[in-house]
Amino acid sequence: MSFRNIHDHGLVRIACAAPRLKVADPAFNVAETIAMLRRADESGASLTLFPELGISAYAIDDLLQQNALLDAVREALGLLVEESRALRGVAVVGAPLRVEGRLFNCAVAIHRGRILAAVPKTYLPNYREFYERRQFASGERAGALYVDLCGQEVPFGTDILLAAADIPDFVVHMEICEDVWTPIPPSSFAALAGATVLLNLSASNVTIGKSDWRHALCKAHSGRCIAAYAYSAAGTGESTTDLAWDGQAMIYENGALLAEAERFAAEPQLILADVDLERLAMDRIRQNTFGDSADVNRIDIGHPFAQGQPVYDITFENVQAGARTSVLFRLANRHNALVMDTGDLSELALGWCTYGIGDHMSHYNVNGSVPRRSVPPDRCTRHAVPAAACMSPDNLSSATESPCYRKSRYL
Repeated sequence: MSFRNIHDHGLVRIACAAPRLKVADPAFNVAETIAMLRRADESGASLTLFPELGISAYAIDDLLQQNALLDAVREALGLLVEESRALRGVAVVGAPLRVEGRLFNCAVAIHRGRILAAVPKTYLPNYREFYERRQFASGERAGALYVDLCGQEVPFGTDILLAAADIPDFVVHMEICEDVWTPIPPSSFAALAGATVLLNLSASNVTIGKSDWRHALCKAHSGRCIAAYAYSAAGTGESTTDLAWDGQAMIYENGALLAEAERFAAEPQLILADVDLERLAMDRIRQNTFGDSADVNRIDIGHPFAQGQPVYDITFENVQAGARTSVLFRLANRHNALVMDTGDLSELALGWCTYGIGDHMSHYNVNGSVPRRSVPPDRCTRHAVPAAACMSPDNLSSATESPCYRKSRYL
């Protein structure tokens, strides 16, 4: 244990940056980002937070959907990844990303040459001066679990927590701007799941009284979640056609303001604060209702996958089948339709299906009275191989290794 190492005292240093940027100029913006990261690194920050869409700029409307800009954003992220190899702390930046043919407003966490995660914005404001649904899709609708970014396979989703291996209780969650303005922010569930440091990448144009409201939100939310809440909003250089930006950045810890940036500053702002992780952890233990709330909101049963372990057993598969079938039944209700089952007599007899609300359930089963060998498919739907490999007795060298063949040949 080193007396001069704040980590050995249960502390972690966090930085919030309000950099200078240029609209639709990722090369300039990433250069400014790297410069501020170096300043934060020299100051001993373990994590530095940047504003929403800081690599592209926020208020650029349909330029966000131009290939030239999106390609430049990826190039800029690649440069940031390379530069991060020489830095100790985590960088969390905002960028628009194309995923599965849709565009998402994302927070991207980078550390020592590795992209740790990309988290899409959940709630997209489309009122008053905001028109985000014109450009972006909600992260709640994202289907991909991973995205290829800068040659790396990166975890993608709204339910990602980043836990430090070398700093106890340092568990990070990222959300974006409007997410914290909603009745139940995504970070609420993250805190109940163990996150102690909640980050908000924001653009948030300034209006009369908005600064006070931001303070109220961050203060109350950090106290309610017994967590640190870091917030960084867009500032100098952002588009000002019909909006104004103040570059407000602040760090709260369990309802207490630790640091705040100068608003409307002409120069880039960087604030730092030492968050007491040990205190947060102990406060959560003392306040027994925090744990009670986690119990009430905890769901899918103590499965290892919920703790991030790559366990894909029968329970895991059956939960997927149940969720899938539940959605199909609700869609059938909505559209006055029927859910059709493709299971056959062999599957029904042997239990090769999920009982309860799983793929054994349907409104009508067209093959329920027909043995499997009487309805040979072109491909085995369970093993994604030609049907002959699973069903044909003439291909015993492979068929006898198939559970489909072994079970169906007796019926």
